[in-house]
Amino acid sequence: MKKDLKIFKNKRVLITGHTGFKGSWLSLWFKNLGANVMGISKNVPTKPSHFELINLENKIKNKFVDITNLKELKKIFINFKPDYVFHLAAQSLVKKSYKEPLLTYNSNTIGTLNIMECLKELKNNCIAVIITSDKSYKNLEIKRGYKEDDVLGGFDPYSSSKASAELIIQTYYKSYLAKKKNIRIGIARAGNVIGGGDWSEDRLIPDCMKSWAQNKKVLIRSPNSTRPWQHVLDALYGYITLSIYLKKNSKLNGQAFNFGPSLNSNYKVLDVLKLAKKSWNKVFWKIIKERKKVYESNLLKLNSLKAKSILKWSCSLSFKETVYFATEWYKHFYNKKKNMYDFSTKQIDLYSQKIK
Repeated sequence: MKKDLKIFKNKRVLITGHTGFKGSWLSLWFKNLGANVMGISKNVPTKPSHFELINLENKIKNKFVDITNLKELKKIFINFKPDYVFHLAAQSLVKKSYKEPLLTYNSNTIGTLNIMECLKELKNNCIAVIITSDKSYKNLEIKRGYKEDDVLGGFDPYSSSKASAELIIQTYYKSYLAKKKNIRIGIARAGNVIGGGDWSEDRLIPDCMKSWAQNKKVLIRSPNSTRPWQHVLDALYGYITLSIYLKKNSKLNGQAFNFGPSLNSNYKVLDVLKLAKKSWNKVFWKIIKERKKVYESNLLKLNSLKAKSILKWSCSLSFKETVYFATEWYKHFYNKKKNMYDFSTKQIDLYSQKIK
């Protein structure tokens, strides 16, 4: 499978949300594979940001455009003529979705609609991977893990915006794209990813790293919540793998795939803290009781057997390695605050050696 990554050399790869956590890592990976990368984002979402720390703006092509602006989006698609599209742009925070539901639906639902409209009008051959979320599923806290044909839905604005986007994707595929021989599309659902360069609000690893770098306690409100902890590179490799298989096999056109850790790899927040303590000198936390003001799920798990069976994909990093990769990145940043491009590239190279 590693040798298949060579197919991206000199290919035109368009990535939406390239200034975000996942998008900046994916853009860097494709840049290092020799692809001609074009990134589309509204802005740089956090300060600091992985995008700025690795100076990505000067290493790939950039368009700072809101994906709700269909007119500008169409111009970019028509002029760039992408061989591959990876749609990651989104408002991805559950708590923020309660505060700003219109922004969330505009970005996640209307933005995805615009991407589908652009794909519909493309004349060149193109493989598109549309990234949604594990929260697209109606959260019934199923212990067996959600399968690709389970019911979609959402108890919060973020989740329902992603489920709504999935309905749009399916409608556009069946109504337009299935008839177009030049376009193939796949849906990728991943969950709780961690890794260096994430500074989003209300995220365990960024909150821990920021606090511990200042020798402060991090406040933990849900120590027993379980998550399928997954490194960002494992999820991104799933997206890349899906695009490779879509190119090879037209029968996968229009299908959805889950990309999560094995079903026995759910760990508690406390498990993450205890592992992080091994690679960080001073670790402090305080468990607090807080009345839940918004709905938060306690159990999220994806069944990724379809991806394992058809795409031959599975996570290459263990839970211990996942936490280690993440904490090492932040440790390098807070201790040295330089060469983050080289360090991020090094982590991609180390990960590539572990690909199963």
